[in-house]
Amino acid sequence: MDIERKQAEIVDHFVKQAAVLDAEASLANLIAEATSHPSLFAFSEILSVPNLTKLEGTQFASHLELLRLFAYGACSDYKSNSDRLPALSADQVRKLKQLTVLMLAEGNKVLPYDQLMQELDVSNVRELEDFLINDCMYAGIVRGKLDQLRRCFEVQFAAGRDLRPEQLNNMIQTLENWLGTSDNLLHTIQDKIKWADAMSEENKKHRKEIEEKVEDAKQSFKQIDMDIRGHEDIFSSEPGGMIMDYEEDRARPKRRRQPMH
Repeated sequence: MDIERKQAEIVDHFVKQAAVLDAEASLANLIAEATSHPSLFAFSEILSVPNLTKLEGTQFASHLELLRLFAYGACSDYKSNSDRLPALSADQVRKLKQLTVLMLAEGNKVLPYDQLMQELDVSNVRELEDFLINDCMYAGIVRGKLDQLRRCFEVQFAAGRDLRPEQLNNMIQTLENWLGTSDNLLHTIQDKIKWADAMSEENKKHRKEIEEKVEDAKQSFKQIDMDIRGHEDIFSSEPGGMIMDYEEDRARPKRRRQPMH
């Protein structure tokens, strides 16, 4: 995050300078300064400053082409067009090699040493590994592992470069595909939420019905219990009363009948 913020600040500085400079030579010098800066690896925003179009058709037009090459190209592109581009300083050479490594890392996370040495115009493995360690990994633009046994560089992270014009359509298509997938996923989630809400309401309704049935059963049991208790009271009181009447009748003195004359 610190590297990204620092680079954004550097880009903003050069964009502002490119917007206010008037002299063509000053703009050319600004391009040389930007392409030599040790912490700058994105150039499309600077390239898009309208003021730089002043260089087209002038003796400094090649500087504008050089800026475009640093935004989108690699070492091989400079070699193919070196006769119509400005000569590079040591800092610019190192920067273009760094950008080349980033471009190669975009398409493949395992970079063979032979390919890197050819693309970077490096003559031996020791020089290549020193460059990858000191000028790439220590600079924070890539992270990876140097595999001397397999003679390759295994890329774990690589900073992004400016999108080349031909990459824009692919990027737009990728974003549209992602948007379509996101919409489908959103609809699926919404359907799941509706189903869950419906199931929740159904469960609440079912629970309420069960609770009502339980309550009805409780009331029925209470009524049955009351009825049973009522019958018990009746049967427990009647026999007692009959026995009491019988005992009272036995205890009452009997009258003797008078003999008939």
